[in-house]
Amino acid sequence: MDILESVKMATTTLLANKLRSSLTMLGIIIGNASVIAMIGIGEGGQKLASKQFESLGSNVLFIVPGSPEGRNRVISQPKTLVLEDAKAILRQVRSIKDVSPEITTRVTINYRNKNSSSSVIGTTPNYLTVRSFEVEKGRFFDDLNVKRNQAVVVLGPELARKLFDKEDPIGKKIRIQNVAFQVIGITVSKGTFLGNNNDDVAFIPITTMSSRIVGKTSPYGIDLSLISVSAQDEKSIKAAEFQITNLLRLRHKITGEDDFTVRTQKTILEIIGTITGGLTLMLAAIASISLLVGGIGIMNIMLVSVTERTQEIGLRKAIGATQNDILLQFMIEALILSIAGGVLGIALGGGGVLLVSILTPLEAKVSSSAVILAVGVSGSIGLFFGVVPARRAAQLDPMVALRTA
Repeated sequence: MDILESVKMATTTLLANKLRSSLTMLGIIIGNASVIAMIGIGEGGQKLASKQFESLGSNVLFIVPGSPEGRNRVISQPKTLVLEDAKAILRQVRSIKDVSPEITTRVTINYRNKNSSSSVIGTTPNYLTVRSFEVEKGRFFDDLNVKRNQAVVVLGPELARKLFDKEDPIGKKIRIQNVAFQVIGITVSKGTFLGNNNDDVAFIPITTMSSRIVGKTSPYGIDLSLISVSAQDEKSIKAAEFQITNLLRLRHKITGEDDFTVRTQKTILEIIGTITGGLTLMLAAIASISLLVGGIGIMNIMLVSVTERTQEIGLRKAIGATQNDILLQFMIEALILSIAGGVLGIALGGGGVLLVSILTPLEAKVSSSAVILAVGVSGSIGLFFGVVPARRAAQLDPMVALRTA
């Protein structure tokens, strides 16, 4: 018997028991759909993180207080980054374009009877260029506002909507921790980044932040939460990282472990990629358990099918069918069930990924490698779990089979 005839017979047999065949494929369908969806969503998460980091600004380095290992053994200085550090970096590091020091806190902001608990960032005018922000309406504060410690504020678009609704905020007064600030500008929407909403934020001069909101907490100057630095170009990033590290070690008189951490966009993206990749792999592995369950289901149903079709097997062997013919037919039946389930699962998983990409910011899509993997695994499961019932059918004695029937 040739393969085409075996395929035809196997298909006819499976179609004669549509409900049983459908239920048998269910485990394979769910498993494949889960694997496709998890891999697609995971890759979408990585792309979203990469896109959000690129929106922070090109060739940006971030300097934060504390050692890379999270331990600060330099106890002679109560605070590890101050405004003078940022000024020194701007003066002495030639491989950078600009520096933006930041102080960040979260406080209640009021306008008349409306209030919002939002982030307040004290910074300098360079923040716009370093972090690639733009002003949609009004203006950003300038060096003169910073020098004079003036109480002016630029709002993110979401915070402006919360406080003013449809009212024009420019020129109005809001209160930040009971200090009156005049609104001078509204930024262009930047969206959410790693859980931080860049649109629900207020920007004020760093000197005003230090003197009126958080207070001066370091004897070495204005204490900073973060220093953002933009390198001259992509080729200058490593040089900038090396020079900044050496400069700060000299300024802080460090001989052992650093009391600061310099991170590049690439480094952070690699860390996030490792985390999201690991999570995607773990979720895909969990989802693939359904494939194993589906394979066991195929073997179970095929064993039942062998028992039910004992007479058919006996008749076929009595009229000349060989063990290989019987083995081939049952193997093909198992293979058809697993591949058909795999295809339906891919379609279902692809639909889920498409739905996620439409309803969420994730740029999820069906990965070709995931499809090839799913089809390959489905076919392998069909072959593996179809062997036992196929061998059992092939080894039936025709006389015993006919007598049993």
